[in-house]
Amino acid sequence: MTEFVSLSVDAGVGTIRIDRPPMNALNRQIQGELLEVADEAATRADVRAVVVYGGEKTFAAGADVKEMASMSYSDMAPQARRLSAGLGAISTIPKPTVAAVTGYALGGGLEVALGADRRIAGDNAKLGFPEILLGIFPGGGGTQRAARLIGAPRTKDLVYTGRMVKAGEALEIGLVDEVVPADEVYTRAVEWAKQFTAGPALAYAAAKKAIDNGLDTDLRTGLDIESELFAGVFASDDAKTGMASFVENGPGKAAFTGR
Repeated sequence: MTEFVSLSVDAGVGTIRIDRPPMNALNRQIQGELLEVADEAATRADVRAVVVYGGEKTFAAGADVKEMASMSYSDMAPQARRLSAGLGAISTIPKPTVAAVTGYALGGGLEVALGADRRIAGDNAKLGFPEILLGIFPGGGGTQRAARLIGAPRTKDLVYTGRMVKAGEALEIGLVDEVVPADEVYTRAVEWAKQFTAGPALAYAAAKKAIDNGLDTDLRTGLDIESELFAGVFASDDAKTGMASFVENGPGKAAFTGR
């Protein structure tokens, strides 16, 4: 049983909820729980898409600084990769994922959100990497995922200055994909996720893997990855169903089973 991170499921949409008031500080326990719950969401057949949510007031205001303050190099060295894995756990779910961001998403909190396929932010959201103000820098995937998302210059600006950006600027630079009123964030995220609950689950997983793995290599290797995964989906029931339905009835009418 997890204490601060939970998974609930409604009509195919799984909600991963971070709940450690008042600010959802991401201590070592939460990092481990994120790994555990992400694995559950990845393997449960009744979860077809995932929302990660920190509640109405704040998404997550970073790692637990009190926990790290007394750590030395020899303390952190064996923990750093597990920290990165925990804060990046959402990225390992082979299903469509969306972060519903209200209030603060700072440091480790922003790193959790960056692991999702999409970020929907409330108009009260404030995002950033304040770690430099503590004499450190983002170590939970932030330097890598942000640079791939918004480019190196913008990432360096956020990391070097430690400044927070409001929802409008976050949308402008591509750090989030959509901004809605704060009280509509979770509802909108669920709406986005619902469109995938009756879709071809294996094709979603393969497409996600092709995109993510392709970004980590050169174009030629990425094309090879795509080709192998593309051929693989032809072994699925949904590919046969989808193409037969298209030939007989036109697009958008297939009844997929997720197999």
